[in-house]
Amino acid sequence: MIPLLQAKGLHVVAVQNPLTSLTDDVAATKRAIALQDGPVLLVGHSYGGVVITEAGNDPKVVGLVYVAALPPSDGESVASISKPYPPTPLGSEIHADADGFLTLTPKGIAEDLAQDLPDKEKQLLMATQGPTAAAVFGATITTAAWKTKPSWSVIATNDRAVSPELEKAGAAAMKATSITVSSSHVPMLSQPKAVADLIEQAAAKAGSR
Repeated sequence: MIPLLQAKGLHVVAVQNPLTSLTDDVAATKRAIALQDGPVLLVGHSYGGVVITEAGNDPKVVGLVYVAALPPSDGESVASISKPYPPTPLGSEIHADADGFLTLTPKGIAEDLAQDLPDKEKQLLMATQGPTAAAVFGATITTAAWKTKPSWSVIATNDRAVSPELEKAGAAAMKATSITVSSSHVPMLSQPKAVADLIEQAAAKAGSR
């Protein structure tokens, strides 16, 4: 994604979320926002949607892009917005360690996270995944930035990690400009051009407001 966006003339920063708590992840994102000179478009994937929903209240942020992401509202968490939907297949392929941090099994990555990627890319995902504190899934949003900032959404119809129906419902609630792709949970890897094109459109529209 980064080279595609840079080729479009966008300045790209990949935030390294510590994944230790929602508070820590929002703080890391806000530090990255503070270092930027101009308006900021936040892009979040999966749980990253929760992070940008909170961090997006920063005055520098002009828009939000949700990529196969969770879009909570005020007082909501990953757990609460997922509850009305059937459990996804990836849920049974999550391993918790003694400290309450979660990682995905090789089977989960191969069959439920990135089933449409080549084997070599699946192996890279396995090697580079960061353990996530289980506590992040119960952490609630205070104020959802999408209520006051324009939003865009990528809905992955073959998602086996986050319910595609949840992604559709979230996009509708946000009144997001959306695209639908036949993709696993990682459309930015399996269909990067479609995702990059939407981000470029979002940056152009949000930046002109």
